[in-house]
Amino acid sequence: MKRIAIIDAHPDPDPARFGHALVSAYAHGAREAGHEVREVRLAGKDIPILQSRTQWMEEDPPASVKPGQDAIKWAQHVVFFYPLWMGDMPALLKAFIEQAYRPGFALDYGEDGDRKLPRKLLTGRSARLVVTMGMPAIFYRAYFASHSVRSFKRNILALTGVDPVSTSLIGNVDGSPQHRERWLKKMADHGANGD
Repeated sequence: MKRIAIIDAHPDPDPARFGHALVSAYAHGAREAGHEVREVRLAGKDIPILQSRTQWMEEDPPASVKPGQDAIKWAQHVVFFYPLWMGDMPALLKAFIEQAYRPGFALDYGEDGDRKLPRKLLTGRSARLVVTMGMPAIFYRAYFASHSVRSFKRNILALTGVDPVSTSLIGNVDGSPQHRERWLKKMADHGANGD
């Protein structure tokens, strides 16, 4: 059994959002299978953007990101759920990552910041990115080359030691009820498998 952290990064707190239903399906499947689960919902949290390198290197993150940091540190597997907005992750998730993935949490730059290549502090964890979008997922893969998802995997997760990272790209979220039901079932299965 695994310790699984779920980061629900849909900025809209409306429970009617399909992203929240996917989170619930995954969490239910995981708990039913005996995994330990911690859920962190970012909607409604005040997470300011970073404005300088000094702020990132030297200041403490805001209290609003502490539950997310605690869940990620505790977890063996981390699942991020978010909608594709303007071709990328929503600003709220980006702000969370900037604030949470700081030196001392995700990277170790040495005592004086003199380490040219930081040590990865999140090794031993795997992840899944679940990304919803209005367009067909095949179009996002073919035309946009899954650019923002590949960037998240390489420039944030791999950089901090998280490996392997799987993805679920869910297109046509406003499609048929049958399409949504298939994805809810898939998420429950991923939760049960702890992947």
